Parts: sequence; structure tokens; C-alpha cells
Amino acid sequence: MTKDQYKRVAPATLKSWLHDKKEIALLDIREHGQYGEEHLFYVVSTPYSKLEPEVQRLVPRKTVRLVLVGDDTNELTARAANRLAQLGYTDIYLLDGGIAQWKKAGYQVFAGVNLPSKAFGELAEHAFQTPRITAQALNAKIAAHEDIVILDGRPFSEYKKMSIPTAACCPNGELPLRIDDLVASAETTIVINCAGRTRSIIGAQTLINLGVKNKILALENGTQGWYLADLKLDHGATRKYPETINTKNLTAQQQRAKALAEKHDVTFVDGETVARWLNDTTRTTYLCDVRSPEEYARGTIPGAQHTPGGQLVQATDQFVGVRGARLVVFDDENVRAPAMASWLAMLGWEVAVLANAFTYQWKTNATPQNSQQQINSSAITIISAEQLKNLDTSTTRCIDVRASTKYREAHLKGFVWSIRPHLKQLLAIKGAHVVVVADDFVIAQLAALELSEAGASQIQINMDTVEQWRAAGLEITSSPACPTDQDSIDYLFFVHDRHDGNRAAAMRYLEWEVNLLNQIDEQEKQSYRLPH
Repeated sequence: MTKDQYKRVAPATLKSWLHDKKEIALLDIREHGQYGEEHLFYVVSTPYSKLEPEVQRLVPRKTVRLVLVGDDTNELTARAANRLAQLGYTDIYLLDGGIAQWKKAGYQVFAGVNLPSKAFGELAEHAFQTPRITAQALNAKIAAHEDIVILDGRPFSEYKKMSIPTAACCPNGELPLRIDDLVASAETTIVINCAGRTRSIIGAQTLINLGVKNKILALENGTQGWYLADLKLDHGATRKYPETINTKNLTAQQQRAKALAEKHDVTFVDGETVARWLNDTTRTTYLCDVRSPEEYARGTIPGAQHTPGGQLVQATDQFVGVRGARLVVFDDENVRAPAMASWLAMLGWEVAVLANAFTYQWKTNATPQNSQQQINSSAITIISAEQLKNLDTSTTRCIDVRASTKYREAHLKGFVWSIRPHLKQLLAIKGAHVVVVADDFVIAQLAALELSEAGASQIQINMDTVEQWRAAGLEITSSPACPTDQDSIDYLFFVHDRHDGNRAAAMRYLEWEVNLLNQIDEQEKQSYRLPH
């Protein structure tokens, strides 16, 4: 890519762009561990290891103003810009001097993930004065068999890992629709929890904002607070909200959700309006299906991504890559979508509820078209575990591109761990036969693209599991310290280790969440639309 195909933007200019009310995609192309230790407030993580598919999902409009943040030398960032130009993106900028220059200009950087949503949760707790309960006080209520229902606001996959004793899983996005079935009496105390703070606060406040008459509390610091109080967590629990939707209270639920949405200036639109928005080449519109995973799997509308309501509020940047874009949320009963839209509006988004998503006659050209990255697969073949037994590792470059944590646990003897940003640094690739072990075919293909451009003559991919390797009689080894923590750029230790019994990581994470309000500036605070 020649220099005139992308431009550089100074930190001060970028800072002004982030608050000029125009659309902007701000993307961090470093790997997850690097990004999570230090990044800009509004940046969206799009690791180079899976850049092309992630950008096309997160930034569907190719003419949007797009700024890349990465290494201070901008060498990898320029490579990423080249990839995006090949995909058809036309207005690409690099942050001049990277994060080092951003800090030198006096601007703040942040650790962690989902910054705008996490900071919003802390501000929301202050704005609404959300009532809360400590782990010790809740444990006493459980022991005393008080009339109390504990609902875990996280997705079922997270809930199963660890949960509060007696708690049932009901993700925040499902609460507006399921609460009347889960809590029969207005005298029952309802406690909402998550792993940390944000979803506990938002879940509890959702019910309060909807006008639910029960006493409602957020569990302070969630399962981490419970663990740090030396209380026992459940593991592998399966208690869950009922999958069948009870229509007995549906009219009342629709009325209270609509009233809440309208209170926060959320608009209600029809399919014709949304189809027109999707064909507008000057704006970015996201179709967000906020229903459960099971409902989404049974079918959705063209162009919609699955954005479970609670997760869309908790981690908006995992689904939406363009600041200033328009969000269209929908369900099929007009309860969950309006309730979640109220929060998205407070987060500062332009948001509308699509009321007739499943009855409107959608046309195939009514959704944005994403061109796919063209990967030359002519030199790529699949190699089985059985075939690996005859592999001569002395003459073949053997690379494992799975997660660094998985490599540490178990990998094939003779295979070295690497990741797409580092592949060109490997020696003697030109003309080499390379075998790549992966558990994600897209990541494997992108690694193969990098290797092919570096001159590899033959590339084979193995997608088998560790169990299949064992069954084939292959030699498997582990390396708990290799790659080193420093080299494991795909893993953010303090965020993920908090779930694995690491007390220091749990304490650091909670301190980080609470401290966010001391880090964000007035422009960032003013971007939210919370009640005063």
C-alpha cells in the first residue's frame, strides 16, 4: 500500500473527531492481551489475527471514516490498513505515533475491556442510586431462608462456570419478559448478580425502571465479591429461566416496556423505514436481534446479528464498530427490545425499535452487502491427524495458531506457537512446506494468507482436537510457561484469570471498574444521556 492510500491523524485531531457527532470507526488492531492492557476509551478491538472478518462484521459501510490504532511504529498498523484497502475501505487513517504519541499528547489510556459500557454502569449506579446488597448480607438471607429470588444476569455459558448458590440464570435482556414468571409474589426480594458490577447494576435497575414493585437489589461485586468474601460458589448449575414465553402478562409487559423506551426518546419504526435506512450509503445501520440464542438459531431477519439484549448494553463494542451509527433493535413480542433500547439511548446511541421485524416482507437488497476477503486457497490443503504421523518435522515448519493458553495445556511435539502478527518474523518460510494447527478455520486461513505472502510453497492445515491427536497416537506435550506471559499477546490475564481462582486478578478487576469514573474526562461523561 502506498502512503497516499491512507493518511495519518494527529492525536488532537482524533480526539476532536471522537466528539464531532459524525460517524467514525476507531479500531485497535493489536491482539486482545495487548489491547486490554492499554487502549483508547472508544476504540474497538479488531485483532490482526482475525482482522478481515471482524472488520466486515463491525464496520459494514466501506466509506466510513476509519482510524486504526496499533504498534507505535505503525508497521503492523500499515499492514492492517493495506488489508482493509484491499477489502474496499476508502477513508483509512493511522493514529500518528500510535498509543505512545496519544499519551505524550496528554490523553488518557485505559486497561480492561468494554470501556464505554463499563464506565456507563458506574455512572448509572450513581445517577439512579441503584440499591445493592453485600455478599455477606445476601448469604445471611439465604441461610435464613428468606423470601428471596437471585437471578444471574449473564448468559447461560457464563452462569454455568460459577454462580451464587440458589441463583437461576436469567440474562438481563430476558428480565423484562421473564420476571413475572420467575417471581410470583410482590413481597419477594429480587437480587440480580453478574461476575462483577455492570450487569448486576443494569439488571436490577432495568426492573426498577420498568416499575416492578418488588424490593430489588444488585449484588455488590457479583460472583467475584462472593468469592473474595470467602463464600462458596456453585459450579455447573443449570437453573434457568423457562424457554417458553408466557403470554398471560404480555400486554402489561409491552405497555411498561414501551413507556420506558419513550421516556428515553426511543423511536418505534416499521420495516419500510429500516429498509430505507439500510440502503442509505451515507449512514451505518445495525440490525440487532436481542432475543435468546435459541430463538435466533431458529431464524432471524436478513442482515441481523445476534446481540442478546443484556450483552448489547454490557459490551456494545463487541457488536458495533462505528461510533455515531444507528442501532435498530428488535424481538418478536416488543418487550425486550424497547427495554434494552432505553439503555442504549442512555449510552448515547441513536436507537430505534423495529416493531414489525418478522411480518415485514424483506427484500434481499435491503441489507448491507459485505464483500468477503479473498484468500488464495490453491496452496492450502487439509492434513489429518493420521497423516501427521508421517510428517517429518525436521524439514517442515510446524506452527500452532490456537490460543496461547490452549498451546500451553497441550500441543503436538515439534510444533511452535505463533500468531498472525508474528508469522512473518519466522525464519526460512520462503519455499517451505508449512503445517498449521488451528481450531478456527478463519484464523487458519488468515495465517495461511500471511505465510503464502511470505513465500511458503505448500501450506497444510490440521483442525483436529487434542483427543483426535491422542487417538491417532501422536505425541502430545504441555508447556505451562511457553509461550511466556509476555509473548501471550492474545490473552488478557487480569480479566480472565479472575474466573480461575486468582484473588489478585479479581481484586484488580473490581478496583479497575470502580476507578473508571476517575479516569474518563468530561467529554466522555457528557456523551452519555443519564438522568441528572
